[in-house]
Amino acid sequence: MARKKSKGGLEGIINGFAELVDKLGALAEKGEQLSRTGELKFNQKGEGIKGVYGFSIKTGIGGDPVTVEPFGNIRRDEDTGEAVVQEIREPVADIFEEKDCTIIVVEMPGISEEDVQIDVRDDLLTLYAEKGEKKFRKEILMPKSYLREKMQISCNNGILEIKCT
Repeated sequence: MARKKSKGGLEGIINGFAELVDKLGALAEKGEQLSRTGELKFNQKGEGIKGVYGFSIKTGIGGDPVTVEPFGNIRRDEDTGEAVVQEIREPVADIFEEKDCTIIVVEMPGISEEDVQIDVRDDLLTLYAEKGEKKFRKEILMPKSYLREKMQISCNNGILEIKCT
């Protein structure tokens, strides 16, 4: 039996994550959520670089589709196909639609409320936060348009909560 030659380095790790995501499709039948994250430290062009990659898999009950949402700062360059570590991380976010409001919960370790900038344009919410070397950016497509003035924002231990009414 011939062994498949695996790619090493960062590209091999990303391919391994992608393979894992493919194998977790069975979760769709159970209506469960799974998250996985990892932190990588390595040198690239003589610089110490810290990469974070993770994913959150959400499945619905009753035939809702599987949603795989990556987060972190490692991305595949579309032109070269190589893995690239970006300066800005994409945090994991959850959206909860309640009867009278929508609640967004975003995980940004080390960030406080005064570090967060929020921009709302129609139904697109853009978050940006920076504190020291930690930089986060996330675009969230909202279920409907909300006014920025009607959003209640709180942040506790790096967990940002936005309540939209």
